[in-house]
Amino acid sequence: MAPKLVFLMLMVFLTISFNQVLASDPDMLQDVCVADLTGKPKVNGFICKENITANDFFTTILGTPGATNNTFGSVVTGANVEKVPGLNTLGVSLSRIDYAPGGLNPPHTHPRATEMVFVLEGELDVGFITTANVLVSKSIKKGEVFVFPRGLVHFQKNNGNVAAAVISAFNSQLPGTQGISVTLFASNPPVPDNVLTMAFQIGTKEVEKIKSRLAPKK
Repeated sequence: MAPKLVFLMLMVFLTISFNQVLASDPDMLQDVCVADLTGKPKVNGFICKENITANDFFTTILGTPGATNNTFGSVVTGANVEKVPGLNTLGVSLSRIDYAPGGLNPPHTHPRATEMVFVLEGELDVGFITTANVLVSKSIKKGEVFVFPRGLVHFQKNNGNVAAAVISAFNSQLPGTQGISVTLFASNPPVPDNVLTMAFQIGTKEVEKIKSRLAPKK
C-alpha cells in the first residue's frame, strides 16, 4: 500500500476517533469517582472524594412532581452530578419535567448531551429544529419515547387539559441548558438592544417589554 494512502487512511481514522471522543463525556479511568462538590480545584468535571457511601449514588428527587405555577407552566427537576455526586465521570444523568395543562418547556438546547424523553403521564407536542431550519415534530403520549439530538433547539408543549410529565435521559453527567428567550433577553450583562432589534426585526420598545417579562423575579 502506498505511503500516501496509508497516511490518508490514518488521518481519517484519527479524525473519526477524535469526533467520537468529543461526542459525550470522557471515559472514566477508575471504578468510581464520586464528586467532591466542595472541592476547590476547578477541573472538567469534579475531583474525586476519598470516602464514598451508597447515598452518593442514590436520590428520591425524581419521585415527586415539581411545582408548575410559573410563567411557562413547566418545571425541570434534575438528577445530575450536582444532585447525585456518584454520577461524576459516568456520563449519564436524568431529569423529570412536569407540565401544567397548556404548559410549555420553551425552546432551548443542551450543549453537552442528546436527550431522550419517556412520557410518564399525559400527551405532549414535541419537536426539534435542524441546522437546515427544518422542524421535526410529533405528538407523544404515555409510554412513548422521543429523542432530541445534542445541541439542537427543541421544545415540549402540553396542549391537553390535564397535567403531563416525562423522564429525560442524557448522555452527560451535566448536560447544561440554554433557554433561547432567556439567554437572549435576560442575560447579565444584557445583550445590547440594537443587536436584538436587528436580529428579530422589532423595535426597542418591544425588546424592553420582552426583557421586563423575562427578568428574574426579585
